[in-house]
Amino acid sequence: MRIGILKETATPADNRVALTPMQAGMLRRQYPELELVVQSSPSRTYSDETYQAEGVPVVEDLSACDLLLGIKAPAVETLIPGKHYVFFGHFAKGQTYNRPFLKKLMEQGITFSDYEYMVDEGGGRVCAFGWWAGVVGIYYTLQGYGIRTGQFILPKPAANETADSMKNRLRSIPLPAAKLVLTGRGRVAHGAQYMLQEIGATWMPADEYLRLDQVDRLVYTNAGQADFIRFARTSDILVCGHYWSPGSPVYLSADDYRDKDFRIRMIGDITCDIEGSIRSTLRGSTHAAPFYDYDPVTEREEPAFSSEKHVTVMAVDTCPNALSRETSQYFGEMLLEHVVRPLAEGRGSAVLERATILEQGRLTPRFDYLESFVNGGTGA
Repeated sequence: MRIGILKETATPADNRVALTPMQAGMLRRQYPELELVVQSSPSRTYSDETYQAEGVPVVEDLSACDLLLGIKAPAVETLIPGKHYVFFGHFAKGQTYNRPFLKKLMEQGITFSDYEYMVDEGGGRVCAFGWWAGVVGIYYTLQGYGIRTGQFILPKPAANETADSMKNRLRSIPLPAAKLVLTGRGRVAHGAQYMLQEIGATWMPADEYLRLDQVDRLVYTNAGQADFIRFARTSDILVCGHYWSPGSPVYLSADDYRDKDFRIRMIGDITCDIEGSIRSTLRGSTHAAPFYDYDPVTEREEPAFSSEKHVTVMAVDTCPNALSRETSQYFGEMLLEHVVRPLAEGRGSAVLERATILEQGRLTPRFDYLESFVNGGTGA
């Protein structure tokens, strides 16, 4: 078994890693027969030298490896035909902008497994960044609300940022007197709710929340899709942490934003489903420029904070990258337990098998519903 850690070549850049230097070095010492190398990268959160210090070879060419572990989808021109890639592809939702890349993987006879579908026997996710996305998503959303209202200024996350330092920075400012509605029940929503609780926001049952018009502190509630416009008419901030796929209900349609009582002026779409259930999410944003405005009249993007009539959107689709070392450590531990160690010990990984969408360029039975999507249909 020869494993290669990919250099991240996606745009926008991502500096997380599948295995940290300490994890990779430990693995090589524990399993001497396992070959593990790291592709050289100038932008990774851990330098080449930190891997070398742990006895992990740093190389340019990964063509000798059997299994290639990354985080985001690699640039098309870097693909090596016939290899087994593992990264977050988001193909199984059948979103049209992902179709060309999936077809390219098929054309090159690549085996592909998606972290998003790594689940245990009970269907629970085992290799995921979602909780951390919720934590960072709250920080960015409140940062945007502070800029928009002029109430406070939060700095961009530092290179050595941790969840604790981010939390402490939020505790140091006067929280706005505002109403925040949070969607979702999974990892993203749990991370967001953890952060809100830790910084002193007050949770309210939905019925009590809906009855209040004005508040004297930051309050929040959880809401589902049913009759969501009620929450849009009484909330200042929306944080999206719900799962969505084509065919799922729309939370906010383009017409909803033009409702005369629509109140939301700041949206943190952590899940960032373009053309999904939150129609103001026109594109993903970046850590360098997390915000843009949505004009409800024209349904187009405008510069961030350019008009009170606009809705400001935060749609960074790699939120955990703001905590790159902390999240990489956590993710690597899960990957070691459920994928790498079972393979190194010759046991095979049922988790990896369940997440395999392509086998040598062909859709596996679990994901054969994507056949119509590949051929131009809607897929999921």
